[in-house]
Amino acid sequence: MNKAKKRIFQIISIGSREDLPSLAFDIIIVLTILANIAVMLLSTFDGFEEYSSLFRGVEIVTVVFFAIEYILRIWTAELLYPDLSPGKAKLRFLVSFDGVVDLLTILPSVYFTGFIVFRILRVARIFHLFRINTGSDSFAVILSVLVEKKNQILSSLFIIVVLMIASSLGIYSVEHEAQPEAFDNAFSGMWWSISALLTVGYGDVYPITVAGRIMGMIIALLGVGVVAIPTGIISAGFVERYSRELNKEKGFTDIRELGEILVDEQSGLDGMFISDIERDHGARIYMVLRDDLTLIARGELKVRTGDIIILHSDKLSKQ
Repeated sequence: MNKAKKRIFQIISIGSREDLPSLAFDIIIVLTILANIAVMLLSTFDGFEEYSSLFRGVEIVTVVFFAIEYILRIWTAELLYPDLSPGKAKLRFLVSFDGVVDLLTILPSVYFTGFIVFRILRVARIFHLFRINTGSDSFAVILSVLVEKKNQILSSLFIIVVLMIASSLGIYSVEHEAQPEAFDNAFSGMWWSISALLTVGYGDVYPITVAGRIMGMIIALLGVGVVAIPTGIISAGFVERYSRELNKEKGFTDIRELGEILVDEQSGLDGMFISDIERDHGARIYMVLRDDLTLIARGELKVRTGDIIILHSDKLSKQ
């Protein structure tokens, strides 16, 4: 059973073009996601009502496939999170992004009359499209930049929220008497403040008093800077990431000279993250061999005793 669990984990969680079952599973899951999204979109057209039975059949088949995959991922969660106990690993997967999306994908099929929320949850299936691109390096770069700059991005969003609340209160104060229907309360100005700050300017709600128009001009000008803040932060993150990758390529030009390190008590690497090992030891780690598994050396992967690290460093090339 242990070997079967490892094999299933390799197929559904570790994409490999050399492994035919793993490649076949990746292709099937992509086609299943696309089919599920396609029937969900086509079923909204009145002209395709005659195919409603076909759409329902395709939806049931794809959801059954998602349910099987969901169960298998829960079953193999302890291999995905080897540092946690089996119970905690399963709980960690259930609350993860993939686990929540998988659950929300299955729930809408349990439809009861009157429970409209279950139908609304069908929108969550769109997030399955992220599965198609999660294995690519470009997607990993985008995620790493967002995670790395999360504090700065959150700070900029906090500034936007503060300005949005302040502008909504301000526009209510100066426009309420002139436009009691448009600006009935402070929350009524929220729509205007969002459209003004984000420089959308739909024009359905706008100030008519002199003070309101002056405030509108100021908020519009502030909005240009507010939108530029998170954009600049993310752009700077991509530039920094590109510079680091370029430096790595220059520092490790001869990848033919590889070495391996056994993680044991003497190595002092047990429990360290891949990113920390690369930073502290000036090495480029390519993969980690763990039991019968070959793991991709991602920065958030934590090594443990018994692992074999495949790496390259200047120290190895000089020996």
